[in-house]
Amino acid sequence: MNRRKRKTAVICMLAVLLLTSCKTATESPAKSEKVKNEKLKIGITFDTFVLERWTRDRDIFVSTAQKMGAQVDVQNANGDVEKQERQIQQFISEDVDTIVVVPVDCYALSNVVTQARNKGINVISYDRLLQGAGTDLFITVDSVRVGELMAETMKEKLPGGGDIIIIGGPEEDTNSVDVINGLKSGLEGSNLKIVSESYAKSWASENGFQAVSEAFQDIREFDAVMCGNDGLAGFAIKALSEQQLAGKIVVTGQDADLEACQRIVEGTQTMTVYKPIEEQARIAAECAVKMAKGEEAIGELVGWSQYSENEKGNEIPYYGLEPVSVTAENIDKIIIDSGFHVRNEVYLNVD
Repeated sequence: MNRRKRKTAVICMLAVLLLTSCKTATESPAKSEKVKNEKLKIGITFDTFVLERWTRDRDIFVSTAQKMGAQVDVQNANGDVEKQERQIQQFISEDVDTIVVVPVDCYALSNVVTQARNKGINVISYDRLLQGAGTDLFITVDSVRVGELMAETMKEKLPGGGDIIIIGGPEEDTNSVDVINGLKSGLEGSNLKIVSESYAKSWASENGFQAVSEAFQDIREFDAVMCGNDGLAGFAIKALSEQQLAGKIVVTGQDADLEACQRIVEGTQTMTVYKPIEEQARIAAECAVKMAKGEEAIGELVGWSQYSENEKGNEIPYYGLEPVSVTAENIDKIIIDSGFHVRNEVYLNVD
């Protein structure tokens, strides 16, 4: 009787295994075909497209990812951190493979970023480092070096020393702080003195006009204006023009926007900083797709170092591209010869 029961049990087990095997064999090709045909999904959310440079980043990133077979969902937060948080949550609900973030506020997205990573979604900090949560990659242009280049220009143009006012970008943007820190370290040992330091509430360019106008009321005289980007520099120069001082005061910016390059050859802006944003966007897209495929992205495209996040001390793979100072002396070589802007447009207002 016991032998009969055991024999029956064995037969039942074999039958179950056989059915399971057949089921797996018939379902496996369909499943693998679905995975094979399913497009990789990348979600990228930008702070804003108000600034010229971000449309360049977007276009290069999207075209590179698409060439690698990925579908890209581009979102614009328009400077609204809550909107950006909802966009990231939407990416999570859609189960995208990689999320790329240009944060509105580097300190306000830690919870939603943690949610994404806990779900197994790769997260890349693009240009600005997300704080309070680890990310899989941080790719940017070396912002400290940007500030140092501005300091070098000021020391060259004002060898006898002088007073500087600083108009930084939003404090919520870690790059703004890094640029100013780079400027200060670059000015050490010189006769240049910072007499005013302010941070714009947003990257809205008109903040540059307001900051310079207030400086004329409070300080009255100064020799140089450090601006967080070229948009702020443009409006700072408008305020200087009202005082007949455009071209007489050193003005620095960054991003090498077309209008900034035009002001440089016209003589009203002293320098800007060219950042290889096309290379940055391309590398970020390649890494995003490789991560989405489960491939090793870090270390294959470029040399990597470690970046220690301030708040949590997380070690994040980091790559910082090298910025380049652009002045009237080298603008043809750096900007025009590289194809970043065309000559006719740069020299549009110059005979």
